[in-house]
Amino acid sequence: MLLTDLVTDFAQGIQAADSLAPVASSSRTGASYQPGIGPHTETQTVKLVMGYLGSAAPLRYAYCRLGVPYAYGTRQACDVCLGGPGPWEWAIEVKMLRLMGDNGKLNDNMLMHILSPYPKQRSALTDCTKLLDSQLGTHKAILIYRYDYSDWPMDPAIEAFETLANQKVKLASHAVAAFDGLIHPVHRRGRVFGWQVEPRDD
Repeated sequence: MLLTDLVTDFAQGIQAADSLAPVASSSRTGASYQPGIGPHTETQTVKLVMGYLGSAAPLRYAYCRLGVPYAYGTRQACDVCLGGPGPWEWAIEVKMLRLMGDNGKLNDNMLMHILSPYPKQRSALTDCTKLLDSQLGTHKAILIYRYDYSDWPMDPAIEAFETLANQKVKLASHAVAAFDGLIHPVHRRGRVFGWQVEPRDD
């Protein structure tokens, strides 16, 4: 599988899962959010998308496992592994970039999940080195799916991630795919970004 295939499929999976009008609920209050995939957590979204892809493209996603431990006895797990059994072809970490909440209010903490340099906060940035340090995957990749908003362009956040990540690892390839027409009134469109992660040449 090529990185471009994975990114394109993931974007299509977001649209397909959204078309079923899934309803997420608040982990704090239990209240239901407005229908659509947008309010779902990162973990829930990955589960919905990969569940769809397993049905829609069973040959490509026949060997897919979510939450694969990085090592025996550790609680840290890789979001998605593909291409088993045995050695996995791909080890993939997935991160969400969603600046708005279900009510359209700004989420000030979201950039931390992409750019934080502290491993305990498990950002996309620290996931890059975590992937390289692991034995999982012949190929390793970071996927960021982001929701786009007219007043809050997301390109600067992606550019900041690339700049910081390339100081630690080599982002060897890059793929982008768009999704649009989602049913949630706030989270209506976005893009999926993918990078293959390799050691720096130096």
